[in-house]
Amino acid sequence: MVLAAVAVAQFVVALDLSVVNVALPAIRTALGFAPLDLSWVVHAYALTLGGFLLLGGRACDLYGRRRLFVLGLAVFGLCSLAGGLAQAPWQLIAARAGQGLGAAAATPATLAMLTTTFPEGPRRVRALGVWSGVNAAGGALGVLAGGLLTQYAGWRWVMLINLPIVAVALALVRAGVPAEARPARRERLDVLGAVLATGGVGLLVTGVVRTDAQGWDSSATWTMLVAAAVLLAAFVVTESRAPAPLLRLGLLRSRWVAGANVLVFFSTAGQFAAFYFVSLYMQQVLDMSAAATGAAFLPFSASLVAGSIVATRVTAAHTPRASLVPGALLAAGGLAWFASISPDGSFLTDVLGPCIITGIGVGLVIAPIVAAATTSVAPQEAGMASGLMNSSRQLGGCIGLAALATIAAHRTGTATNPAALNDGYALGLGIAAVLFVIAAVVAIGVLPRRRTETPAPRPATPAENRLEGTPS
Repeated sequence: MVLAAVAVAQFVVALDLSVVNVALPAIRTALGFAPLDLSWVVHAYALTLGGFLLLGGRACDLYGRRRLFVLGLAVFGLCSLAGGLAQAPWQLIAARAGQGLGAAAATPATLAMLTTTFPEGPRRVRALGVWSGVNAAGGALGVLAGGLLTQYAGWRWVMLINLPIVAVALALVRAGVPAEARPARRERLDVLGAVLATGGVGLLVTGVVRTDAQGWDSSATWTMLVAAAVLLAAFVVTESRAPAPLLRLGLLRSRWVAGANVLVFFSTAGQFAAFYFVSLYMQQVLDMSAAATGAAFLPFSASLVAGSIVATRVTAAHTPRASLVPGALLAAGGLAWFASISPDGSFLTDVLGPCIITGIGVGLVIAPIVAAATTSVAPQEAGMASGLMNSSRQLGGCIGLAALATIAAHRTGTATNPAALNDGYALGLGIAAVLFVIAAVVAIGVLPRRRTETPAPRPATPAENRLEGTPS
């Protein structure tokens, strides 16, 4: 029952990352958005989700995973309702920000519930494989759902569709997820660390996602990025001295945890950019409708699920590394094939084949990444590790998409004809392939060959935390 509840919840959170994108033109017309403000329908969600993931992960450890899971889903559902009923642009943007806040509490809780329910070994690998497959399928199917709902039911249903899914997840929690005992001694939340982390990540995400309007050479962009770097540096210093840190820096000494977070950053950057460029290629170069574009992602979704199933079996029999390396290289090969798209192409000749190869490769990567990021993590730090991994995923997606979109736009220039657009998208897809090659190199060079090579780290005592980072 825990796995079912977690899978349904993660599906709706992943669905919401992509379901709105296809509906943006209809939303702009219905609510009267200014062109530059429309992007905040997407950015508001990304900003609050990315900014509060670490806080949500640590809160799971301190206040209970089930409690944060229910609270996050409830907030997510209520804000989905508010978004579906919005009558003005600011109301929809506020609702999207609230959805991101709810997802930032629920997402780390889903992973933490799995890692504490299923002990390390084949059962946990299978459970994490289901979580990863559902997460990826939700993102991919969101494009299809967004196109169909917008075209046949109206844009408001891209928000309202979340309500029945959230209701099912909450019912599953009530029916089969036991309440956790309250800790005898509850540690205090690291408020200063939370402020620094949320502010730093928030400024970083804002600075990056606003490059679509301000550009990378804008003083406003660099002001936000420098301020983000200062806050995140202060966060690292604070966490090295905090008695109960938001992120225990000793966790990063594990090659599994550190390697998996670097790997998920690069692979997600490549994956998000690929979704973006392929979707635009089908609509703006091949002139496919929104619904047809969404349906065209079905082979990718099916291939991704197939890759996830294989990855789960390989990881259970060997280690996450055994699936991550070939998966990253296969995804890189599929994206390199995508980079040969033609303005005179078609779905069958330019999309279907690389879509299947890339989908299998991504499926082989996303399932074992979660297992790697939580290997040898103590149960009382499961939320912390989950929040860290999801933060790396979110940052990789935001930064990778913004950077590659800028590069593609620079290649395209002011031209809007299919040939020029095709050149920009092909360049972006080629760079996305390179990002997966980097992910493969990280998997080879950082991740251990055997689980036994990295002993389970012991949570530091308050005194050790204060001394952590001090030269001996």
